[in-house]
Amino acid sequence: MSSLSILLTGSTILAFVLATLATPIVGRIARRAGMLDVPGGRRSHPRPIPRPGGLAIAFAFGATIFIFWLVDRVAGGPFLIPEEVRSPRFALTAFAAAVGLVVGLLDDVFELRARWQFLGYLVIAAIIIFVAGIRIDFVNSPFDGDGVIKLALPIAIGLTLFWIVGMNVALNFIDGLDGLAAGVSAIAAITMGGIALLPQVNEPFVAWMEFALAGAAAGFLLFNFHPAKLFLGTTGVTFIGTMLAVLSIFGTAKVAAALLVLGVPIIDTFYVLARRAIRGQAPFAPDRGHFHHRLLDVGLSHSQAVLLIYALTIAFGAVALVTSGRDQVMSFLALVLLFGVAVVALAQRSTKAEELDPSAYPEDSDGAS
Repeated sequence: MSSLSILLTGSTILAFVLATLATPIVGRIARRAGMLDVPGGRRSHPRPIPRPGGLAIAFAFGATIFIFWLVDRVAGGPFLIPEEVRSPRFALTAFAAAVGLVVGLLDDVFELRARWQFLGYLVIAAIIIFVAGIRIDFVNSPFDGDGVIKLALPIAIGLTLFWIVGMNVALNFIDGLDGLAAGVSAIAAITMGGIALLPQVNEPFVAWMEFALAGAAAGFLLFNFHPAKLFLGTTGVTFIGTMLAVLSIFGTAKVAAALLVLGVPIIDTFYVLARRAIRGQAPFAPDRGHFHHRLLDVGLSHSQAVLLIYALTIAFGAVALVTSGRDQVMSFLALVLLFGVAVVALAQRSTKAEELDPSAYPEDSDGAS
């Protein structure tokens, strides 16, 4: 087994173990601090549940990276971290992760309104762009399968802002069922890590970060899958969303891949916002129009709906692994159309079901778990 394989496998396992150990501790601390998601109104879980579970993911991820880095420092050279994985982007990645974590934790502590959450996403993106200097400088060319287009600075800044904010909003929107956001994120991270190892991408540093993130999310998922003992919270959403967004920016071939791998939350967000705009509703007004709600409305159980979206994410990830550049973009556009047809069909079925029994379909909110 190569040193890179040992690093990736070891980091994934260590992050998983640390998250498994840390999650119950975070839950107990949150209970004592009163950071609980209390039932009532649109919140239908049966008892108060600790909210800032993302702290466990952040701790497991950060501790894993630090432990491997520390061992190498003590050894005086490449020992656990191969030379090809070393990157000056260590500090940038850590900075982005810390910014996302702090903004998310503030929301979990003070239970901010949706508009302030959105402002927090803008602050995260602005700090990453203007302080860390991380931008999407290239995009895949729609005319050349493996070609790229260099973006002018204003366009690069605007696109990066949209990408980071959009990733966080999409994960927040899909965080409406136990285990959904954490599981989709774990699948996306491991897939993006695999893509980073492809010869045409060759980003072992990004692969290491993604594998460690996937391990941490999977360890947390043991306590977050239905019925959840701990919620991801805005802390987890912003930490994971920021990490996935930033890591996909490193290199030139992963933004298009991320669009495809995270197709379900991204496209769901697009259709939800478009529908609310057409109806004259506020963009973050709570409703039951999300894809996962539609699946529940047509008869799937909580776990069945989550597992179906897992399966879709795995399928889209497989397509991203075997395609590149323009093909990924075209696959994403095709997915947008297919997803739209599915959403309309599900909406019609759920509307008929609601007309038969309105009491079975209470309103729900975004970011419930």
